[in-house]
Amino acid sequence: MQQKWGQTSWGIILSLLSVLILFTGCSQQNNTETKINKTQEVSKKKATTVEVKKSTLDDETEKTTSEGEVSPSVPATSTPAITSINGDFDYSKYKLIVVDGGDMSGYRQPNVRVDVGFGDREYWAFTNDYGQLIRVEAKNITLQNSNTEHVTSSGRYYSDEADVPGTESPTLDKGHVIADSLGGVSNAYNITPQDSTLNRHGDQAYMEKVIRDAGGCTDFVAVIQYPNTQTQIPSHYKFTYKIQGRTITDEFDNVNPDEVNKNLGKTTGTFSTSPKTNNVPANETVSSDEDVSKVDTNHNGQVTIAEAKAAGFKMPITRDSWLYKYMDDRDGDGLVGE
Repeated sequence: MQQKWGQTSWGIILSLLSVLILFTGCSQQNNTETKINKTQEVSKKKATTVEVKKSTLDDETEKTTSEGEVSPSVPATSTPAITSINGDFDYSKYKLIVVDGGDMSGYRQPNVRVDVGFGDREYWAFTNDYGQLIRVEAKNITLQNSNTEHVTSSGRYYSDEADVPGTESPTLDKGHVIADSLGGVSNAYNITPQDSTLNRHGDQAYMEKVIRDAGGCTDFVAVIQYPNTQTQIPSHYKFTYKIQGRTITDEFDNVNPDEVNKNLGKTTGTFSTSPKTNNVPANETVSSDEDVSKVDTNHNGQVTIAEAKAAGFKMPITRDSWLYKYMDDRDGDGLVGE
């Protein structure tokens, strides 16, 4: 009996051990499957996170590209929009910088645009690869108002103008592209070395007077050219602007107009009697180049500033010019077209 019970007991124990081993194996398998499932879920979450970040980055890149008409160093939100005056000009290549209107350093950064309008005015200046001032434009030119703006006794916003290389010459002024009287500042982005006579009495001064007399203008564009890339002294200016809807173009070289006019009137010979022109005394000898009929296009005996300019004369016409006698010097100062 004892032997039978021992055999039975051992059978029961072996059966229980088999069940226990089987249960343990299933438990381990379930744990392994759970770990695998959790690992897969984490991997999916990581993949989803990476995809979301990539998508967000792509969106930001696309947004920057679509808005990026300015240099990445200038936030798009701080970049004032420019109303295009000339559709052929690529505004996007010029980085926006801010320069104080009274900065006298004379230095210009290359490929930038700067607001050179005093106060709330928006006058935009542009430089090329060599720091040369190549363009200044304004949708609206607003005249200086000494009643509301602080100006010096001489009508200047600042006591001096920027020391642009070249202005140290005694024959060259620190010439404003947009004058103080028209609301322009005095830093290097609105100053070029300009012939003194041209700036004070010539075409530059005449153009500024026309705009002042009209009370301002619209669609103002100055295009400035240079003889080479090593100088900051312009060789040629071209101004276009509108007054009462009419487009006006003033174009001239950066030279002394008196010397140009003198060369135009250079004596090459004389007549013993007066040529067939009006208002020339019969006993006065004139050069063969002093044929007023070539300038007086409507043949009324008087020459207007427009007629003189069309004939190639530079303003102003001085008292010692042979053309002066045919023109109207209303203020009697010996200058016409100043």
